[in-house]
Amino acid sequence: MGRNQGVLNKGLRKLPKRAGLGIFYVLALALALLLVFHNNPLADPHTEFLKKICGCVLIGVSCILGYAWYDKLTVLPVELFHSRNLIKRLSINDFKKRYAGSYMGIVWALAQPVVTVVMYYIVFDVIFQSRAQAVSGGIEMPYVLFLTAGLVPWFFFTEALTNGTTSLLEYNYLVKKVLFKISILPIVKIIAAMFIHVFFICVMLVIACVYGYYPNIYWIQFIYYIGCEFLLVLSLSYATCAIVVFFRDLLQIINIGLQLFQWFTPILWNIAIVPDDYKWIIKLNPMAYIVEGYRNTIMGDTWFFEHFYSSTYFWLFVVAAFSIGTLIFKRSKPHFADVL
Repeated sequence: MGRNQGVLNKGLRKLPKRAGLGIFYVLALALALLLVFHNNPLADPHTEFLKKICGCVLIGVSCILGYAWYDKLTVLPVELFHSRNLIKRLSINDFKKRYAGSYMGIVWALAQPVVTVVMYYIVFDVIFQSRAQAVSGGIEMPYVLFLTAGLVPWFFFTEALTNGTTSLLEYNYLVKKVLFKISILPIVKIIAAMFIHVFFICVMLVIACVYGYYPNIYWIQFIYYIGCEFLLVLSLSYATCAIVVFFRDLLQIINIGLQLFQWFTPILWNIAIVPDDYKWIIKLNPMAYIVEGYRNTIMGDTWFFEHFYSSTYFWLFVVAAFSIGTLIFKRSKPHFADVL
């Protein structure tokens, strides 16, 4: 009986691999065809051709690495899916634990975004009377709304990355338990940070309505961009949480790096001020894609798939970051209990 069960389990492991690789290759082929046949009449033909070549090369490399490392790269997603109920409970408990013992409790978590928005409104709209900023298509939006749409995703990115990085250190008593799947700890911290982010988004949308930008069909894209940022932070966190166990100074490096990285992201300034020859450097920053996406969604004039090259690059970056993070995490995992 045990032998037959082992054969059955082996067969079940092979079937998902074939199906998973098949789906991956179909998506890669579809993306490659879209990349080849996508044309932007306003773009420089030489630059367009170079983008197509680079994109196809990256897709080809992804297919090769996906086949070679399929088993290693799919371990974490499978563990997360099987532990989804536990992740939900731990995320809620982690969020509540932050404010346990305070009289106002969760109100403190919700007060921060409101105070931040009010502060920026007083400084930039009332005192300095900042002028509107142009976004996609040359449409202008009030500077306070422009700034808030950049700060909302950035605050989530910094909090989620920091909490995800320290997840193993904070829950070190769980890391030492043999049967506990420690791979769920980074995602628990990120989901806990997501609760504040969702409330902050609601505050931002209220501000948009105050300035005359009412809900429309484009606002459904917030679901897409939230998912983009969630997967981006999760991909980075698997690498950082594993490394920080052995190199504690990494957390301080990340904090300083985030301060510098904020100025490299078009949050307080408009990407339109950058010369066209150098905009591609700014767009290498994946958070620029998220920030611009939030702003364009509020304006309700652009779908995410209209920015084809930016979307393609972003997802290739996320897949690469997740692959590297997964490999680092799995290689380091056997040594976590010894160090902690």
